[in-house]
Amino acid sequence: MSAQHPTETSSQLNKPTEASADNLIRGNDRFPMPTAPVFEDKMAQRAYEKQRLAAAFRIFALHGFDEGLAGHITVRDAVEPDTFWVNPLAVHFSQIRASDLVRVDHEGNIVEGRHAINNAAFAIHSRLHMARPDVNAVAHAHTRNGRAFSALGTSLLPISQDACMFYKNHGVFSTFTGVVAVTEEGDLIAEALGENMAVILQNHGLLTVGKTVDAAAANFVIMDSCCESQLMVQAAGEPQLIPDDIALQTRRINASDLVTWGNFQPLYAVALAKDASFLE
Repeated sequence: MSAQHPTETSSQLNKPTEASADNLIRGNDRFPMPTAPVFEDKMAQRAYEKQRLAAAFRIFALHGFDEGLAGHITVRDAVEPDTFWVNPLAVHFSQIRASDLVRVDHEGNIVEGRHAINNAAFAIHSRLHMARPDVNAVAHAHTRNGRAFSALGTSLLPISQDACMFYKNHGVFSTFTGVVAVTEEGDLIAEALGENMAVILQNHGLLTVGKTVDAAAANFVIMDSCCESQLMVQAAGEPQLIPDDIALQTRRINASDLVTWGNFQPLYAVALAKDASFLE
C-alpha cells in the first residue's frame, strides 16, 4: 500500500520551530511553567528518580502495558552512573514501589535490592545505557499495538502531529532470534537505535529512550498510540503524509526535552491521585 504526500504545503508559513515557553503556552509571564528539577544533592536526585521510575510502571499498568514477565523501564543511577535501576522480576507493574527497585551494574551484578531481575532487561538496557551517555532512561514493553505494528517490519509514517515526534527519529531492528538473553543482541539493538529516541523491535515490541524517566515513559505511551493510529489508517485506506519539511519542523517541538518531559506530568498526576504507594 503506497502513501501519497499532499500536493500543497504550508511550509512558507511563519511557524515556531523550537520548543520554548514563549511559543508553547500563554500566561508563562504570570504563572510558573513546570520544568524538570535540577539537583545539587545526588542522593536526593536518586530518591526522586526512583519514585519517578516507580510511577512510570504504575502508568504502564494503567495503559495495559503489563502482560506477564515482559517489559522493563530503567534509569541511570545519579550517584553511580555506571549502574541503573530496574523493576524486580514477577512483580506486577501496578504494585511496584520505589523501595522494590533493583540496581544493577553493566556487568549484570545486582548491587542493591531484594529481588532477581529479568535477564533481558540487563542484556538490552545495559548496552543502551553504555552506548548512549546522553540517555538516562529506557522503556520497553510488549504491548498489543507494539507487537502488531512491529510485525510489519516498517517505520512509523508522519500521518499526525504526534507521529512527527518519531519522524526520522526511530530505527527498526529487523532481526528476531527469540528472547533476548545475550548482550551481543543488546549491542545490535543499540546500533539500530542509533542517535534516535526509539526503535521498533520487529516481531517483538517497542523501545523508547529519554534524558529522564518522565520522557522515556511518555515517549513510549505516545509511540504505542501512534502505532495503533497507523494500523487503523492503513486498514481503512491510503494515508496522506505530512510533508518532510513540516514533519521535521513539528518534530523539533514535539521531540524537545521540554515537551517530552512535560508529556509525563499529567500521567504522573493521575497515577499519584489513584495510588501514591509507589512513592514508598
